[in-house]
Amino acid sequence: MELLNYAFMQRALLAAVLVGVTAPAIGIYLVQRRQSLMGDGIGHVAMTGVGLGFLLSASPVWTAAVVSVLGAVLMELIRWYGRTRGDIALAMLFYGGMAGGVLFINLAPGGSSANLTSYLFGSLSTVSPSDVTAICLLAAFVVLVTLGLRRQLFAVSQDEEFARVTGLPVRALNLLTAVTAAVTVTVAMRVVGLLLVSALMVVPVAAAQQLGRSFAATFAIAVAIGVGVTIGGTVTSYYQDVPPGATIVLLTIAAFVVLTALATPLARRRARALAAARPAGEPAGYALPAGRQAAGQETSGRETADRGTADRAGA
Repeated sequence: MELLNYAFMQRALLAAVLVGVTAPAIGIYLVQRRQSLMGDGIGHVAMTGVGLGFLLSASPVWTAAVVSVLGAVLMELIRWYGRTRGDIALAMLFYGGMAGGVLFINLAPGGSSANLTSYLFGSLSTVSPSDVTAICLLAAFVVLVTLGLRRQLFAVSQDEEFARVTGLPVRALNLLTAVTAAVTVTVAMRVVGLLLVSALMVVPVAAAQQLGRSFAATFAIAVAIGVGVTIGGTVTSYYQDVPPGATIVLLTIAAFVVLTALATPLARRRARALAAARPAGEPAGYALPAGRQAAGQETSGRETADRGTADRAGA
């Protein structure tokens, strides 16, 4: 392929693959926790980190990573202790992050708000070798966390109270999820952009849920969709000269629409198959899952034993 002859496209494609893996990998836990917009909020905070990078003549990727992690930790603390005023505190954090980024980048020597454009919406030609190194290291952290602690993170995402009862460090895992989301935003900002990264964390997961019937299957499908749309969007951006971030997001939404259209007849077919397999005379929708049936049988056995004991005592 012609585009592989250019070093900047090689770097862009490598970054795109890493973004396609990491964004859905952490996004699936955010969707389960009903925190789909956390990536968007962290993206606003990361703008301050980008501005600091220009002001301090440092790598904007690393400064954005540090500021994003601090912002994610603060967001999680607000969620724990903010109560009724939590939404106001989060709003100030998000808007303050945007304002700080614009202010710092304008204070930087030779800086202007135009320098933020490639970080807000993504840019192929500006992915430098140092950016690729930082993205690879940060992506490795995200993959290690999302795969190595998948059981613990899934348990906390499903039911915090149950996870706490089983002895899991719920607050530490919640904090780790927030930090991992912040790192993912930093990984994705060079390809998708800070304002669009949340879509890549959420929409592939929503699309995968149309087909996946287990957490592992949904995880794998979401990552496959993420890699496919990021590569497709990057290649399209090169040949058609369109913004990569917007192209990737639109491809992701298109994948969601297509999979939803395919999943609807499949769901109806499964429903008909279940109805045909149901024993005659059994009310529809009344059958209990196997676990609940076992629990019910166990309860009935205890009740029978208790009644027998009471009868013997009365005799």
